[in-house]
Amino acid sequence: MSIIDDIKRSYKQGEVLTKFIYINIGVFVTVRLLQVFFSFSGGPGADYPLLRWISVPSEPSLLLVKPWTLFTYMFVHYEFIHFIFNILVLYWFGKLFMAFFTPRQFVGVYLLGGLAGALLYFISYNTIPVLYTHFPSSLLMGASASIMAILFAATRYRPEFTVEMMFFGPVKLKYIALIYFLLDLISISALNNAGGHFAHIGGAALGWYFAVQLLKGKDITNGFHKFIDRITTLFNRKPTLTVSYKRPVSDMEFNAKKVNRQAELDRILEKIKKSGYDSLTKQEKKTLFEESKN
Repeated sequence: MSIIDDIKRSYKQGEVLTKFIYINIGVFVTVRLLQVFFSFSGGPGADYPLLRWISVPSEPSLLLVKPWTLFTYMFVHYEFIHFIFNILVLYWFGKLFMAFFTPRQFVGVYLLGGLAGALLYFISYNTIPVLYTHFPSSLLMGASASIMAILFAATRYRPEFTVEMMFFGPVKLKYIALIYFLLDLISISALNNAGGHFAHIGGAALGWYFAVQLLKGKDITNGFHKFIDRITTLFNRKPTLTVSYKRPVSDMEFNAKKVNRQAELDRILEKIKKSGYDSLTKQEKKTLFEESKN
């Protein structure tokens, strides 16, 4: 079995977390390979052209013509260290999330967390003067906001849950989440990736809100899934309906068919009387069987 077949089998048989990790890996490899082509074909001026079409832009006019980036960006990575770190953290916290929640909720929180992160990133870049003054044009990419949503959903749901950490031993989940949040909050002042840290905070807020509502008996991912289902239904091809019209049979035609059917039955019974049942043809046996049911 080839490597491609192994990957396909692993993807099909894997849980939803495995599928999302594979999607992130696939997008990363595709982006880097295509970027090699763009670099050689466009020369030094070809500055990540593909990323501009799959990452969230900070400029309103660009986002207006590229609305799909609100979803695609949360699977996009370019820097190798960023990619590896996010994949590992997605695996760790994703496993933790799956211990408390359902696969359907994982999909909902991942996507909603990414959307919340993109929204806060976009708002911050267009309302905080220092950001658009120093960086008038910026791109948001990566699964970090979605991962923060997953982490904070699990944390709010089971804050006292203990995780074994290398070099530190057992640590409660609430402290891990708190450290991540404080690091993002402190890092905003660096400005070079302030929008990304705002996105992380947006994802964390969504995950927290999801768990709060779930503890009250309300799953906010249900409404999201219903919306996605409606959108999917619009693009599914509906089966073509064939309508046939059958002309009603008149009394004269009905009586004629009844007489002919009785005559055929009498002929078959007469044949059985003279030559036995085995002398009947296959069609005659079928006719006799159907009449016996009436």
